[in-house]
Amino acid sequence: MGEWWTLLILHDAFDGYTRFDQFQQSLGISTSMLTARLKTLVADGLLERRPYRTNPVRHEYVLTESGRSLRPVIVALAAWGNQHLPPEERTMILVDAQTGEEAEPVVVDRHTGRDLDDSEAFVFTAGPAAGPAMRARYAELERRRREAGAEG
Repeated sequence: MGEWWTLLILHDAFDGYTRFDQFQQSLGISTSMLTARLKTLVADGLLERRPYRTNPVRHEYVLTESGRSLRPVIVALAAWGNQHLPPEERTMILVDAQTGEEAEPVVVDRHTGRDLDDSEAFVFTAGPAAGPAMRARYAELERRRREAGAEG
C-alpha cells in the first residue's frame, strides 16, 4: 500500500474502473508502471485478474473482498487530505449518493462508537504474532504511560 500509484489505482477501482485502458486514461500512468502495480495488487489479493474477452484475450481487474475492505482506509485518507485544504482546493469530496450532501468521515471503534483520534484513549499493543522486539517495544511504552499517569 505504500506506493502512491497503488492508492490511485485502488481509488479508481472503487469508482468502478476495471480495465487496463480505463486506469491508464484516468491516471495518466505509464504502461509499464500500471502493469507492475496491477501485478502487485493481484499478487497481494486486492484485485482479481479475469478475462472479459477471448479473441484477443483481454483481462479486467476486479476488487476482491480484501480489496473492497480497504475502501474505508482510502476514504479516511481522502478525508484527512481534504481536512488540510481550503474547500476550493479540494479535487474530490465524499457525498451522500442520495442527497448530495458532503459526508464527514471519522474512524470510530465499532463496539463503543468512540472516535479513535484520541491517541491516549486508544493505544497499540503487541498482537499474538508479535516477536520479542515488538513485545519489548510495547511493554516499554506501557511502562512509560503508567509512569506518566502516576505523575499526572
